[in-house]
Amino acid sequence: MTALVGTCRLVDAVTARLGKAISWLIVLAILVSAVNAVVRKMFDVSSNSWLELQWVLFAAVFLLCSPWTLKEDEHIRIDIVNAQLGKRARDTIDLFGHLTFLLPFSFVMLVTSWPFAIASYAIEEQSMNAGGLPQWPAKMLIPLGFTVLFIQGLSELAKRAAIMSGHLEDPNHRAGGHQAAAEAEAERLLAAERERTSHPDTLPSR
Repeated sequence: MTALVGTCRLVDAVTARLGKAISWLIVLAILVSAVNAVVRKMFDVSSNSWLELQWVLFAAVFLLCSPWTLKEDEHIRIDIVNAQLGKRARDTIDLFGHLTFLLPFSFVMLVTSWPFAIASYAIEEQSMNAGGLPQWPAKMLIPLGFTVLFIQGLSELAKRAAIMSGHLEDPNHRAGGHQAAAEAEAERLLAAERERTSHPDTLPSR
């Protein structure tokens, strides 16, 4: 179990480093969008390559930062339901979700998208729009993103099992994210209610 946890930490470190690096493409996408808009408005000049570059940058951020989002436990949950459950129940739901939905879906996507991307690369597929960018780099992002997501999913599955068996402390418990925010808000409301009942003539602070 110790070796498995050590491997998970290595995977987490690589995923976090990749996500932080790729996230800077958001700034580049903003600059490209701004420059394209200014040039189009001022000089009535535009290019399909500028537009397609924005799409590729967005795709890179979405696909390659998703594993980092999973690692940081920042993916979307229904907090109003999740907050009512105990930690054991939440861990069980995470374990079941990773094993039943995340990993199978990621595996199917990476297996089916690699031939799709390689075929595009083999013919050096180009954009159907005049002056557009080559298509194969964008298509290559799909299998790359789901490969990293699948590996991170394995790491999350192993960590959740280690947490539930007592071999690992939950690194995301009360460390941030939607769950921590929901719990903090619940505690604030309970404290306000206790204050109101102990001082019935005062109103709860907001």
